[in-house]
Amino acid sequence: MIDHSGYSALTRSFLTRELDNSSFHHREHVLVAYELLRNLSYTDAAFEYATGIRTLAAKAGAPRKFNATITYAFMSLIAEHMTMDKYDDFEDFAERNPELFSKNLLERWYEPERLHSDFARQAFLLPAAR
Repeated sequence: MIDHSGYSALTRSFLTRELDNSSFHHREHVLVAYELLRNLSYTDAAFEYATGIRTLAAKAGAPRKFNATITYAFMSLIAEHMTMDKYDDFEDFAERNPELFSKNLLERWYEPERLHSDFARQAFLLPAAR
């Protein structure tokens, strides 16, 4: 069981699966990932994050919106950026890593057809060799 005391209200509601997905945009996705990665191992954070995102999509009546490749690739990028420097808080992290707030960031490595394929929704895909 996760101790929710070290998280923002947003992340706590995400972890308890009580979050209203209509207010959960890309910046909020990054914030939750950041907080999970600060408090859990990468593996545990990624599991909690993917489970929460999948649950949100299902509750919204759009289970096909969950994409394992996008979820794990963004988690990996956020984790990598977190190891590059020390950050005071999420606002500091966000200010110094603006590229993470681009929804199209993964297209640097992935062809759109691969990234949005049915299989990419089910399993993490590595970028295709170019």
